[in-house]
Amino acid sequence: MSLQAIGAIEIPAAAGSSFDHGAFDPESRRVFVAHTARNSLEVIDHDTSRHVATLDGFPGAAGVAADKGHVLVTNRGAASLAWVDALTLETRVVLETGPRPNGVAIVPHLDRAVVACIGDENRGPELQVLDLDGRHRWSIGLPGQPRWCVTDSAGARVFLAIREPSMIFVARLPELDEVQHWALPSDGAHGVDINQQAGLLYVACDGGALVELDTIAGKVRGEWPLAGTPDATFFNPTSGLVARFIQIEG
Repeated sequence: MSLQAIGAIEIPAAAGSSFDHGAFDPESRRVFVAHTARNSLEVIDHDTSRHVATLDGFPGAAGVAADKGHVLVTNRGAASLAWVDALTLETRVVLETGPRPNGVAIVPHLDRAVVACIGDENRGPELQVLDLDGRHRWSIGLPGQPRWCVTDSAGARVFLAIREPSMIFVARLPELDEVQHWALPSDGAHGVDINQQAGLLYVACDGGALVELDTIAGKVRGEWPLAGTPDATFFNPTSGLVARFIQIEG
C-alpha cells in the first residue's frame, strides 16, 4: 500500500536536528516525540495536527511510551526515566536507570515501566523493571544491544528486540524470569509492536524484513521485505496495518 502525504506539522528548532521514538496517548489525544538533539519532548495535538509545546529537560531523549494519560521518556544522556503527565505536561518523577536507556514500555494499570538500557564501557546491557513510585525495581543482563520493547495487555510479559544476535528476548514481569530467546530470520531486530487481540508481534529488522511472530511460542507466521533501514514500528488495531519509520541519511 502506497502512502500519501496529507500535511506537515512544523516543529520549532527542527532544522538540521534529529528525533527518535514517538507515541500516541489516547486519553489526551496527543502525540509525544523524543527530540533527541534538542534534549526535549515535542507535544502534538493529534486531532488538530498542531504543535502544542516543547518540553525541555530530557537529555538525549530516546524512547517514548504513552497510555492512559501517562508518558514515559528515556533520557539516554542522563541514565534516567521521566514520567510525564500527558494532560498537564508536568514531569511527575524522574528515576535513575542503567547507562544509555533506550526502548521503554509502560504498564499503566500497575504504574510500572520497562526500560532497556544499552550500557557503557563499565556496565553491560540490561533490562530493568521500575515501579513508578520508586519502591521496587528488578533487572537482568541482556545478550546484546536492546532496542524497542512492548508488553502484553496484562503486563505479564515483555518482548524486547535485540540487535545482535537478532532476536526477541522474552521475560515474565515483573521478576524478569522465565526467559526465552526467539531467533529471527533477519538481522538487526529493531522496531517492534504488538497486536494484542490476535497475539502477534511485528518486528522490523535492519536486514530488510518485517517479521510476524506469535506471542505464545515465537513461531514465525510471516515475513515481508522492507526498503530502507527501519526504526520505530507501529501496529494500528483499527486498520490492521503495520507502519514503520525509516532512517534517512543526510
